[in-house]
Amino acid sequence: MIKKALRQFRIQSVGTNMTINGKRIMIEGKILRIAKLDPWFQQEWFEDIENPEMLIDALQKSKDRPDILTFWQRLPNTEPKYSYPMELDSIAALPIKSYSSWWDNKIDRKVRNKIRKAEKNGVLIKPATFDDRFVQGMTSIFNETPIRQGRRYLHYGKDFETIKREFSRFLFREEIFGAYLGEELVGFIMLAYAENYAFLGQIVSKIAHRDLAPNNALLAKAVERCAEKGLPYLVYALWLEDSLGDFKRSNGFQKFDLPRYYVPLTSKGKLALKLGLHRGWKGAVPKQLIKPLKKLRRRWYACAAPLNERTTSP
Repeated sequence: MIKKALRQFRIQSVGTNMTINGKRIMIEGKILRIAKLDPWFQQEWFEDIENPEMLIDALQKSKDRPDILTFWQRLPNTEPKYSYPMELDSIAALPIKSYSSWWDNKIDRKVRNKIRKAEKNGVLIKPATFDDRFVQGMTSIFNETPIRQGRRYLHYGKDFETIKREFSRFLFREEIFGAYLGEELVGFIMLAYAENYAFLGQIVSKIAHRDLAPNNALLAKAVERCAEKGLPYLVYALWLEDSLGDFKRSNGFQKFDLPRYYVPLTSKGKLALKLGLHRGWKGAVPKQLIKPLKKLRRRWYACAAPLNERTTSP
């Protein structure tokens, strides 16, 4: 039976990873094992689960059966399509009609002035090529500070070869724009394209030039590019209630709630869903405590970091 299922669904298991009908599935967790589209390849943002019943059946018949399968519906499909147990995931997305509509109606004078300031002070936004010179610029930006938005920065401490390897994975679907001050790369944006929207994979700039608002100029270029390509949405990952969330809101992003399904595949999975254990320890933290805990973390890192390495804004 198992062998027949493996042939039917073309499953290739590699540790906690497998491929089912072309979908890369990752199984995370030791005690409670949860399967999802491979987050390392950001697949949830770019692929749909067109036939969940087929995927569920394949996972249940596999030797490496997880306890829970989770998947969501991508924008613009905000209405639930399935009857599986469901919760809502909130993402930040900017509806786009035209660049002029965004400029006139979605942002205020303060944001417009920042974009003008960047241009006035010589910040040039232009297409970039992922070559060694660009990667060297990325490395310089990443290693400027270990703390961003009040937390440890994921890419701090990475060397040239690591950055080149990690960020070359998605070039087949990405367009890159750099923010240049003379010959110096002071920021960049990686804009990835899905069927119904563009996705901001990276937008980051040097703290030393934060007063020139390169991130605002980069975001304006992303909106302009989406309008040129006729894409109705620009997606900026999850909806947040912090300094990065403030940056998203000030640039016109809105909250969209997407259905996320949790399908139990074992008795352990059913019990975990009833007890809310599928959310992990972060999901167990009461919402009213999240902001105070983030503020505490920000203060801790601010005290621990050298003065010239501190930063709290995008």
